[in-house]
Amino acid sequence: MTECTSLQFVSPFAFEAMQKVDVVCLASLSDPELRLLLPCLVRMALCAPADQSQSWAQDKKLILRLLSGVEAVNSIVALLSVDFHALEQDASKEQQLRHKLGGGSGESILVSQLQHGLTLEFEHSDSPRRLRLVLSELLAIMNKVSESNGEFFFKSSELFESPVYLEEAADVLCILQAVCRGLIKNGERQDEESLGGRRRTDALRFLCKMNPSQALKVRGMVVEECHLPGLGVALTLDHTKNEACEDGVSDLVCFVSGLLLGTNAKVRTWFGTFIRNGQQRKRETSSSVLWQMRRQLLLELMGILPTVRSTRIVEEADVDMEPNVSVYSGLKEEHVVKASALLRLYCALMGIAGLKPTEEEAEQLLQLMTSRPPATPAGVRFVSLSFCMLLAFSTLVSTPEQEQLMVVWLSWMIKEEAYFESTSGVSASFGEMLLLVAMYFHSNQLSAIIDLVCSTLGMKIVIKPSSLSRMKTIFTQEIFTEQVVTAHAVRVPVTSNLSANITGFLPIHCIYQLLRSRSFTKHKVSIKDWIYRQLCETSTPLHPQLLPLIDVYINSILTPASKSNPEATNQPVTEQEILNIFQGVIGGDNIRLNQRFSITAQLLVLYYILSYEEALLANTKTLAAMQRKPKSYSSSLMDQIPIKFLIRQAQGLQQELGGLHSALLRLLATNYPHLCIVDDWICEEEITGTDALLRRMLLTNNAKNHSPKQLQEAFSAVPVNNTQVMQIIEHLTLLSASELIPYAEVLTSNMSQLLNSGVPRRILQTVNKLWMVLNTVMPRRLWVMTVNALQPSIKFVRQQKYTQNDLMIDPLIVLRCDQRVHRCPPLMDITLHMLNGYLLASKAYLSAHLKETEQDRPSQNNTIGLVGQTDAPEVTREELKNALLAAQDSAAVQILLEICLPTEEEKANGVNPDSLLRNVQSVITTSAPNKGMEEGEDNLLCNLREVQCLICCLLHQMYIADPNIAKLVHFQGYPCELLPLTVAGIPSMHICLDFIPELIAQPELEKQIFAIQLLSHLCIQYALPKSLSVARLAVNVMGTLLTVLTQAKRYAFFMPTLPSLVSFCRAFPPLYEDIMSLLIQIGQVCASDVATQTRDIDPIITRLQQIKEKPSGWSQICKDSSYKNGSRDTGSMDPDVQLCHCIERTVIEIINMSVSGI
Repeated sequence: MTECTSLQFVSPFAFEAMQKVDVVCLASLSDPELRLLLPCLVRMALCAPADQSQSWAQDKKLILRLLSGVEAVNSIVALLSVDFHALEQDASKEQQLRHKLGGGSGESILVSQLQHGLTLEFEHSDSPRRLRLVLSELLAIMNKVSESNGEFFFKSSELFESPVYLEEAADVLCILQAVCRGLIKNGERQDEESLGGRRRTDALRFLCKMNPSQALKVRGMVVEECHLPGLGVALTLDHTKNEACEDGVSDLVCFVSGLLLGTNAKVRTWFGTFIRNGQQRKRETSSSVLWQMRRQLLLELMGILPTVRSTRIVEEADVDMEPNVSVYSGLKEEHVVKASALLRLYCALMGIAGLKPTEEEAEQLLQLMTSRPPATPAGVRFVSLSFCMLLAFSTLVSTPEQEQLMVVWLSWMIKEEAYFESTSGVSASFGEMLLLVAMYFHSNQLSAIIDLVCSTLGMKIVIKPSSLSRMKTIFTQEIFTEQVVTAHAVRVPVTSNLSANITGFLPIHCIYQLLRSRSFTKHKVSIKDWIYRQLCETSTPLHPQLLPLIDVYINSILTPASKSNPEATNQPVTEQEILNIFQGVIGGDNIRLNQRFSITAQLLVLYYILSYEEALLANTKTLAAMQRKPKSYSSSLMDQIPIKFLIRQAQGLQQELGGLHSALLRLLATNYPHLCIVDDWICEEEITGTDALLRRMLLTNNAKNHSPKQLQEAFSAVPVNNTQVMQIIEHLTLLSASELIPYAEVLTSNMSQLLNSGVPRRILQTVNKLWMVLNTVMPRRLWVMTVNALQPSIKFVRQQKYTQNDLMIDPLIVLRCDQRVHRCPPLMDITLHMLNGYLLASKAYLSAHLKETEQDRPSQNNTIGLVGQTDAPEVTREELKNALLAAQDSAAVQILLEICLPTEEEKANGVNPDSLLRNVQSVITTSAPNKGMEEGEDNLLCNLREVQCLICCLLHQMYIADPNIAKLVHFQGYPCELLPLTVAGIPSMHICLDFIPELIAQPELEKQIFAIQLLSHLCIQYALPKSLSVARLAVNVMGTLLTVLTQAKRYAFFMPTLPSLVSFCRAFPPLYEDIMSLLIQIGQVCASDVATQTRDIDPIITRLQQIKEKPSGWSQICKDSSYKNGSRDTGSMDPDVQLCHCIERTVIEIINMSVSGI
């Protein structure tokens, strides 16, 4: 086959004219061009058309007139006159025959035996035979292709290679319409590596030249199949040459960049192999597609370069000229985007595809990278890409002149960075990247530099750390020494409105790295002001680098850079600066209108304070060993910060604050547990839920118009007029928590007036509701105001004003309130809420105090010997703290239990402390249920009962939180009158079953009595197997004590405990025999002691024996009122006689209970 260059192809103009049947354009074609289209035109003129319009008839006449002057038309007409039906049948038969016999068979159905060669036979044959000769040769080639399994092979053909008969053979092919659709699909993966691939590429490339509109579709097929990469590049080069725009990014750059930087790894590997294989060939000629591509890219690069410069560096004295006149010409603004695209493409070619640039390419790339773009966002991006490319491919700088050129360019970057940032309006400038890379070089974090380069370039390329050695030397010794870095970093302006929406490398990244490497403290550069200004300039969504910055800053404040220099630390933010952040929030009156700083800044400063205090406590031992004691923030500062309000604001911004909200909650739970009470969170959910939204819809202007002064005036008129204050506070319930803050002081200061008689319960409940709403935003300040307001008013005695610190040291101050609060359930609910909070706060306060003062006793190992006991074991300070907390909690419980007891006045009115349990029992056992229910209702509907319920709820929470409190309180004991109340009202009292055996084993008689009485109530409330075993133990202990106690102690022990045996029998009937035996045994012991004095004891013992043997016979006697009331033999004052009568009454109660049960 002759070379393609000697052939003539259909031009795009001729193809388009033929495709559109443009007769005018066809008539303008030259004879050679028209000759290529004759088969199509002749077929068009002779075949019956589907279009029967008049216009087509006229066009057909013109086509016939055009063909009339061409001699070759006659031979083509003859080819179209054959019997195509018979020809098709013979072709099918021959195809089957060749498939059966193999391609080497010489038999043919289409053509009989040839007498001469194929060429002579073709010359001497008529048109039908010529068609058969060409078709037979094509079928032979096609059969050979099918046998080759897709592999390329070369086959000579006398007919197709003869230039004499090429035109006639081409006419026959056009008539036969032989088209190959699988050229791409069956093509080679790397077309330039084989002759077949190059032939396919040439054929498809010429076809696309004939019809350029299909070139991009063919290129898409090439990429989709990952075959013939040279064809894809060649078609792109042909398309690029036809582009008119020179300033925009060319199609070649876009196409190759898409292949290498796209998400399809298969395509990326396929094209990378094409680049690598193309470089491995010994010589690249201009016919190589890879060479053409590289040449075209180089031409585009050179086309946008500024004025051609030499790499010769002018001395400083020579550049003393006008600012706009320099040997370093700037990059044109319209070329910046294209230059950035070219840089990324060359990075991909070298980093991903392994392209090795020539000296010319390296020289021109360096010229482009060190050019100076205008101060635009695109210019900032170009400089960043150029800088990262220099780091990634340091081999581009090979001569001292080029290295000096790079140093001058880097110096220019440092000098112009501020101007670029101010002019371009881009916050993330290349100055921060320079600073960050310098810090990484100083700390030898080469992997971080590689990650930074790959991130900026937007591609993952392999960079050897060793290739950065020269750049490291230039940065650390010539451009950015560590001292220069730190001094420059402080002068970098903070990022205005810093948020996660601002991407790229910012000053905060640089400061973070410098803080981590302790450069500021090493060179004594203060960074506190910069960090404070940056925290103030923040907004949502939260930038992810802010929290790590605060953490590393706190570490640099507390931990010195080296042990040899313990003073080398940063300065903390001052208290006044912190207060300035919260200006407008602290006052409360204009909480929303006068906020100078954003909620993000306030939350970040809050996070800083809490983290600082936590880190200070955690590093106490380390700081003590280094003889350092950093200053802690004062409690007065913490009291002025609205922590709960800020946390509530953060809760509504969780999505925008990232991990800040959860971090604040963790710090709050550790340092301020009283602000993390579960009841508060539940209450807050109710306040901020759907009901709150509905109430807001009812909000009227009247509710907004009520001022704190009007509320104060309404409270002043409470003794006379309750309507006005009721109306105002009802309107206030429609306000949000933050809107209620201005009314907090008035509400709390007038609480004492609500204790006067005659105040409606609705007012008290509404005040309680408003207090709970305020508790969600300002709990600490609200608690202090409330405690001071509820102090007892004593004439001529000035009330003490307690502070937050006083209440954390001694939480029991809360219970030293006006006694009237103890019988006012709405205000008692508030008091209990504060007590619970301050008990939790006291624990955190003492733990922090213990850690703070730990360094004051380094030589004593935190142990203290008991005073006056030289041999006593040493007690740790931690144990002393726990003992103090336990004593504090138990004291609070004892005071609350004392409040549950009725006063003398209430006792006079018939209020019984165990009414709840007794009323329930009466409903179950009495024969007149209606009467019992009425009595129960009378006793339940009172303030004492409601206060008892509130106290029982708090005690239940305390017992569940720390069961040791319950054990301590019951080992201390409390009035037995409260046992029915505590057992029935505190659900967690069942835990007492665990330690009652230990309590019974105590040597004190009072504790044993209390344990048995407590157990009797627990057995009724919790009739469990465990209760049965403990009750059996108690009966056995009572039997044992009977044998060892003296007469006086026996009386003191058994008189209060014998009634408990009735409860044991009621809960557990199997104990009946043991208890009856115990009672008779007690009676016998008492009778033996008084046998010489009293003769009436023996009949009592006799009756007890008879009752035990025949209890049914004594049932009528037991119902006698004298037995029930115990009025018999009461004249004797002898303890044993009284004990015997008590035994008899106990037995009678047990019998009555058993008989009624049967």
